[in-house]
Amino acid sequence: EQMKMFLTRLGIGAKAVVTGDLTQIDLPRGNHSGLREACDILANVRGIAFTEFLKEDVVRHPLVARIVEAYELMNKRRDKAARERSKERTNDDK
Repeated sequence: EQMKMFLTRLGIGAKAVVTGDLTQIDLPRGNHSGLREACDILANVRGIAFTEFLKEDVVRHPLVARIVEAYELMNKRRDKAARERSKERTNDDK
């Protein structure tokens, strides 16, 4: 609701930049991210643009890029394991 409240108060000629990192949302279970919701709702609205930065865009210490890469690899492994568990459960139900 706060994201909607902010965005609906833009005046004529106004510009706004909202920054956030969808990979760093730490809300308690059951709470929805206003950033994620805004991205979903506004994805096809004319006049709104999104820029997604990748690990190649990290311009801090080179170690930070390697840390980001390590977390991405871990997330891919978790996703793959979850898909395999889901597939096994589906096969067990047959």
